[in-house]
Amino acid sequence: MEEVDRILIHALKQVGTEVAEETLSVKQFSSELIVQAVVRCIRVIDPGLGSALPTSLPPGMSARFRVGMSLAQACQDIGYKGEIGYQTFLYSNEPEIRSLLMFLVEKLPRESAEASDQPTGKSVVLQRAIAAAIRAQLVVPWLPPNCRLPLHTETQSPGALHSFHVQPLSLPHCTKGPGKNQLKVSCFTQAPLVLKMKVNDYQRDILPPVTAQPSHHASVVASILEQHMAELSAAQEWDSEWNSQGLLSRLTPQDYCSRKLSRLRKRIEEQLRSAALPPAESAFWGPRSTSDLSEILQAFRGSAPSEHILTKGTHFTHTRKFTFTQQQAAAGTSTSIPAGHQSESDIQLRQQDEQLSLQEHFQQLCSDVEQLTTDMKHMSVTNAQVLDELKQRDLGNSENKDKMQVKKKTIDLLPDTDNNMLKLQALVEASAKRVVNLASQWEKHRAPLIDEHRRLKEICSNQDLESSRKLSEIKSLHDKIRVSTEEAKKKEEIYKQLVTELENLPQDASRSAYTQRILEIVSNIKKQKEEITKILSDTKELQKEINSLTGKLDRTFAVTDELVFKDAKKDESVRKSYKYLAALHENCNQLIQTIEDTGTILREIRDLEEQIETENVSKTVANLERIQDDYKAIRQENSALAAKVREG
Repeated sequence: MEEVDRILIHALKQVGTEVAEETLSVKQFSSELIVQAVVRCIRVIDPGLGSALPTSLPPGMSARFRVGMSLAQACQDIGYKGEIGYQTFLYSNEPEIRSLLMFLVEKLPRESAEASDQPTGKSVVLQRAIAAAIRAQLVVPWLPPNCRLPLHTETQSPGALHSFHVQPLSLPHCTKGPGKNQLKVSCFTQAPLVLKMKVNDYQRDILPPVTAQPSHHASVVASILEQHMAELSAAQEWDSEWNSQGLLSRLTPQDYCSRKLSRLRKRIEEQLRSAALPPAESAFWGPRSTSDLSEILQAFRGSAPSEHILTKGTHFTHTRKFTFTQQQAAAGTSTSIPAGHQSESDIQLRQQDEQLSLQEHFQQLCSDVEQLTTDMKHMSVTNAQVLDELKQRDLGNSENKDKMQVKKKTIDLLPDTDNNMLKLQALVEASAKRVVNLASQWEKHRAPLIDEHRRLKEICSNQDLESSRKLSEIKSLHDKIRVSTEEAKKKEEIYKQLVTELENLPQDASRSAYTQRILEIVSNIKKQKEEITKILSDTKELQKEINSLTGKLDRTFAVTDELVFKDAKKDESVRKSYKYLAALHENCNQLIQTIEDTGTILREIRDLEEQIETENVSKTVANLERIQDDYKAIRQENSALAAKVREG
């Protein structure tokens, strides 16, 4: 059983059970350790069923009984067919716990070949435990702190909640190796060596650590997660862009970045140039060439005078301006009219008249503004139409000029028609001959040019195919390199784990010793099997002999009984012999029955002794004492609850 217990303990450690190094057998398991092991196994087998089960026993006895019943029900739901109840966990015995743990270990999901290659050290066990805890917490619904009951302390986190507030972090990036950070620095910053040294000094001496940069300590985790996600997304974007566009450009990463930067600068210059130039100048004079981005920015900044730049006022400035204008208006009215010579009614009438006149004037101004707006729109439309008509007339004039020149030349040729016709015919014939000559010359040059064109086109297509093939090979090589890198990292971790396990193993133990021990166990099993087979064969032979002797005895007694019974009718002494024979036969039968009963009793004695040993192993007396103590504790709890009920 020691080997079985070691296997069970190893399997329980893999699922996250905290088994002490001193624990070498299931007999040493306490109730708390049994509950923890069973719950860990159930969570691995069925996370939905095991998420609601606690990994430790509560202090109250009634709560312990409830936990034991829930564990027993969970084991039965998984498929355990043995006898199980709360007593299995609270008042455990070694055989029942061993059989239960063996069932749970056998029910654990089998790992795949890839997962079996992973190391099984303490770090991996810790990572698995963290992942299992996160999965269990994700399954459980979240409750607000005000709605949580005492029974939710196991599933709900008692810690304080913080909002996901992110603050920017300053992280020193290593630029020594040929990585992406070095590429970015070389492409975009082009910082001199002195500046880089100063930056390194600042990062080493002045820059505070990451945990001290946020203003609130609760924002550290959120900021680090956000920074990490930003770096990962940037790296993925760069990889996707380089694999999709960078490789097709057939440039080095530095050249690709510089070309991208120049394109970006050109686009910014075009946008700023179009925004800096006025509409009239851009329409009539065309785009103005500006080579430097700083000149464009300066022109854009100085295009309007400072007094015409609109500034956005605040609420305070608007309130102050409005109050100041009201005060000026009130002062003007107060100075224009003496307060001592007019009554309040006259002042109110005058104010009403002024208000009406101002409203009429304001309405008149609004109507004038609307009229001017419509007139401006109409004039702009008319201006556009006039410009279109002007352009069309300019085009018509140019065409008419060309026609007029042709007609003028024709009219000049009319006085000497015959000579001009002969000249035209001679020119046409000469032109035809020249065209024929040029066509023949073109045919001479055309054939080799077409052949050369076809040859170059074929070479170009072959080069395109070769480049596409090489590009696909490069992509496949990148994928293989990535996969090989990941495999190398995994194998490196496995190697380190195996090295640590090898160092932790006892140095005196060797493979030959374990092999010799296994061979000895196998030979002992073979010997035991041979002995069992021999005992079974001897038992069968004895049973055959007993059966044959019993049959022979029955036949002999039947023959003797018949012969003696015939002579007993004639002779008195023979009659007594017959009685003695019957008594002897009966006594022999009783003796045989007594021997059989003795064997049965001996077997029962051995069975009872084995049961006594089993009960001793089951710690029945200790369990009874614990049951009595628990019963007393339950009675005390019940009395306390009854007292509280009476007081309430």
